[in-house]
Amino acid sequence: MEDKIKRAIEHIRPQLQADGGDIEFVKFDEEGKVHVKLTGACGSCPMATMTLKSGVEVFLKENIPEVTEVVQVFYLLFVLKIYNLLAIIIYMGKN
Repeated sequence: MEDKIKRAIEHIRPQLQADGGDIEFVKFDEEGKVHVKLTGACGSCPMATMTLKSGVEVFLKENIPEVTEVVQVFYLLFVLKIYNLLAIIIYMGKN
């Protein structure tokens, strides 16, 4: 299944790259969700959610019936939130 999804993503990748962005496949889970990471201009674009849902998700669902949803992962934001939380805990422990 993952190979099929990756091949489909390769078909839409040039459209994202034309605008300075890109898409990376992360995983396909047991619920039928495709997890992707938008990078480059797409990673910070305010229209990224619309691109993901109206473009990528629609394309994948039309071509791969097992796909139920496409979701974006935010590794960097998660890491930064954990780092800030740890910094606060350490600071409060010292005072």
